[in-house]
Amino acid sequence: MTEPKQPALEQADAAQAAAAQSAESPAPEQTAAGQADLGQVRAESAAQHQVARPANRHPGSTQSLLTVIVFTIFLITFIVQAFQIPSGSMENTLLIGDFLLVDKLHFAGNGGLQHPVLPYRGIQRGDIIVFYYPWDPSQFLVKRVIGLPGDRVHLQNKTVYVNGAPLRESYAIHTGRNYDGYRDNFPLQTDRTGNVDRRWGSESQQHISHGELVVPGDEYFVMGDNREQSADSRYWGFVPRANIVGRPLVIYLSVKGEEEAGSSNDKLFHSGQMLAHLLQKARWDRMFHMVR
Repeated sequence: MTEPKQPALEQADAAQAAAAQSAESPAPEQTAAGQADLGQVRAESAAQHQVARPANRHPGSTQSLLTVIVFTIFLITFIVQAFQIPSGSMENTLLIGDFLLVDKLHFAGNGGLQHPVLPYRGIQRGDIIVFYYPWDPSQFLVKRVIGLPGDRVHLQNKTVYVNGAPLRESYAIHTGRNYDGYRDNFPLQTDRTGNVDRRWGSESQQHISHGELVVPGDEYFVMGDNREQSADSRYWGFVPRANIVGRPLVIYLSVKGEEEAGSSNDKLFHSGQMLAHLLQKARWDRMFHMVR
């Protein structure tokens, strides 16, 4: 008898097993799609956990504010500064309650040398200057330059003489009726009021020659326009060149007021100390008045 064909049966079984394995394994397209879906889920999850950063809505405003601050500091430091007049020593040129802008650039050159571009020039007789008080640099004073380095200065019956010639002073006023030999005939007579700084009382003798005060180099002799109401170089001495801050440029505001009770000095105050009641006390005719 003939034996049955076993190889055919084995081939059938192998084909059936291969079909089953094919059914269990996913197709390549299905695997790629699954991976893409998984990547999208992971990306969405990461986005949900990110913290949103606040956007700068006004970058230009911050930059503009910083620019204004820097410019203001530069302006006050090098160009102009505001002060208030507290006393009547410079009347009628400057009144109590005048607010000044002081030009710090005008005399800023080294030794006052002129410059072809910048507005530097030397200090001249008759200039009004703002300066640090020599005996207390924390104070600012304002006076008019009378004597330059090398000048010979003296007073005779209230008239100022410089280098032997009387000064023509349309700005000076005399409000005192009492006679003061030291004040009105400086430096010939001895002070009897006790108003002279004791340090200047000793030092001044070194600068007197033939009845005149000789101004030393790099220093200035200054006086107030209101001659009988001014504590000036007659009472405390010369102003060093290094102490000079600048010159009053313009009166930007003027208000009526009275000198503080008991105050007899000429110290200047920063303008920020007096801002109330400006409108009702303003002297409108003096606003934006150039100082000369």
